[in-house]
Amino acid sequence: MTTTALALVELGAVLFALGMLGRVAVHFGMSPIPLYLLGGLVFGHGGVIELETAVEFGHVAGEIGVVLLLLLLGLEYTAAELVTGMRRSWAAGLVDLVANATPGVLVALLLGWGAIGAVTLGGVTYISSSGIIAKVLDDLGRLGNRETPVILSILVFEDLAMAVYLPILTTMLAGLSLFAGMKALAVALVTVTVVLVVALRYGRHVSALVESPDNEIFLLKLLGAALLVAGAASSLNVSAAVGAFLLGIAISGSTAQDAAKLLEPLRDLFAAMFFVAFGLSTDPTAIPPVLGWAIALALTTTATKVATGWWAASRQGIARMGRARAGAALVARGEFSIVIAGLAVGMAAVDKELAALASAYVLLMAVLGPVAARVVEPVVTFATQRIYPAPG
Repeated sequence: MTTTALALVELGAVLFALGMLGRVAVHFGMSPIPLYLLGGLVFGHGGVIELETAVEFGHVAGEIGVVLLLLLLGLEYTAAELVTGMRRSWAAGLVDLVANATPGVLVALLLGWGAIGAVTLGGVTYISSSGIIAKVLDDLGRLGNRETPVILSILVFEDLAMAVYLPILTTMLAGLSLFAGMKALAVALVTVTVVLVVALRYGRHVSALVESPDNEIFLLKLLGAALLVAGAASSLNVSAAVGAFLLGIAISGSTAQDAAKLLEPLRDLFAAMFFVAFGLSTDPTAIPPVLGWAIALALTTTATKVATGWWAASRQGIARMGRARAGAALVARGEFSIVIAGLAVGMAAVDKELAALASAYVLLMAVLGPVAARVVEPVVTFATQRIYPAPG
């Protein structure tokens, strides 16, 4: 079999397997992310079947997947919403950051992974999955609930925190000096500020630049602009993901809505390849030694996320059930956690066990998050009835 034929067969097998895994996930009402990661573990190094040719394509497709994930995330927000969200959620956002990054930092230090490992794993345990949470809220019909703005404001804070965090992490992974790190952070902060100002005042001009009535031209301009901006950001050590996110914020109005509809199928395809690519780069035999730590982190950060959401909702005068729903909704981890771990592993700057721990942790949290969001109401109702039984 020729190299081209082998590549096509392997890639076709991977995509078909992803489709079947996605179908299983839909059937059980869960996120497909854990199954995509498992698929990567099966087909990658140390797995049941090793597909070397598919691995090469998977890494390139995975990079595009990250860009599209963050571009679509940026398209969901306007600059005004981000500013309002920051004003409303900064206190809860800081509590969220400290409570949920600290367990990851401590575990990395206990395992001897040093400062870079601590910063990396702290990011993995900190940030919730906007994609999984948005889908769960929609599936459960909670988008109009009183606690939903609290959840979304915390997610906005997390996304903006990533715009600061990723340049710092990228600089540390590259082994650059403190001066270079401060420079990268300054560039990131200036870039975020400029983009917000441009989006607030001149967003229609950015939208007009990429907009087109022809879907083919529209798609080419959108994807081209996203890759150009992501590449330019990466060259400045700002992170390709942040560049794509900021471009999404700058596109506004009906153009953003049309762009989201046009890019969603591409996002889903390349995002699936991204999760598979991370699984391909993880040796499944490395997971058992760190599985205990992954379970401990999962239990700890589930409790800290629930506490964060409960506290943030209570500050808005929301009742007990709404506080519980807010906390449970924030539990899921997914795409951003893998982006962070993938950056570190790709640059070979951390212990390979970190990739295994991150994979196991995200597998647990991507399953546990939607389950927690679904069962929180009956659990709280049962607990309330036991504590405050009905009279008679």
